[in-house]
Amino acid sequence: MSFFQVQFVSMKKSLSRREFLKLGGLALAGLAFTPFYPEITEFEDIDMVRVATKQVSVYQELSGKSPIVATWYQDDLVHVYDLVDTHTLVSPYINPRWYRVWGGYMNQARLQKVKFQYNDPLTTVPEAGLIGEVTVPYAQAYIYDKWNGWQTTYRLYYTTVHWFTGIEAGPDGQPWYRILDEADRSIYYIPAVQMRPIPPDEITPISPDVPFDNKLIDVNLTTQTLTCSEYDRVVFQTQISSGWAGLSINEPTTTPTGHFNIQVKMPSKHMGEANLAAGLDDYVLPGVPWDSFFTDKGHAFHGTYWHDNFGATMSHGCVNMRSEEAKWLFRWNLPPASFDDISKQTHSKIGFGTQVDIHY
Repeated sequence: MSFFQVQFVSMKKSLSRREFLKLGGLALAGLAFTPFYPEITEFEDIDMVRVATKQVSVYQELSGKSPIVATWYQDDLVHVYDLVDTHTLVSPYINPRWYRVWGGYMNQARLQKVKFQYNDPLTTVPEAGLIGEVTVPYAQAYIYDKWNGWQTTYRLYYTTVHWFTGIEAGPDGQPWYRILDEADRSIYYIPAVQMRPIPPDEITPISPDVPFDNKLIDVNLTTQTLTCSEYDRVVFQTQISSGWAGLSINEPTTTPTGHFNIQVKMPSKHMGEANLAAGLDDYVLPGVPWDSFFTDKGHAFHGTYWHDNFGATMSHGCVNMRSEEAKWLFRWNLPPASFDDISKQTHSKIGFGTQVDIHY
């Protein structure tokens, strides 16, 4: 462990009384220190990032060519003091934005900004299930069978969205939500305090009465921007990350150009390999949030929790967005997909929807 890691670890103590009260009562105090929960720092409203790739270095200066003074590894949590924009794009993986951290600077590209936000567990869950959002840096999921007992499986990351269909006592005797994976119908569990049930009215469609022909999603691959218009008037614009041409030699990973329409919408999608035995190195992305598919080959607009490098190409062909912005797009584009509109069997809403124009 490096000097800087020692400095960070040494700051990890107990939660404050105020934070415990936020959890819904002092009875939750012990949860923060069981093997089933990520470690929690003493800081309230702390700015933290999670390392979202195998490793990220801390550089002495605002340059990837300056000396490396420390290295943090996948899922390490790092306290950040400031965000600095150098306005100089070095490469797609070294963007202009850097976090100032203990000892130096870390490039923003492969870091996810996270928080610890705990929630009061529900007492009952409807048979058809609900959707929920992970509100801690990661929730370690477990599977259970009578022969092997409780075994670890996926990590479910901050802002990911999942269907849950029940609540049961977990391996620590506390309430855990039963997650239903839509990809292979497998079941796994996470602590209920680590996921926020999403009220149905939170995904109420935005301007659903605007006629079909008067909504447009425009994606400019040259500028890496997405623009939404109503009646030819811009109502939303943001940076995105589209497909990178050099990602794979075996299959196209560029984002297709042309005219499309939204076809399927899902609040949660397990992308990559749906495999309970998968490890951290595999391409396994459970709970990708707020998916709006526009081709029958699986290209979609969706939230992203494995990088923060918007404005550069990063994906396998989809259009990566910040999760909160993908949620807005999910609510805005047609067909409408309120909670009641979404099939509780397929966890999707199917319909011929808003036009999508993608171009250079």
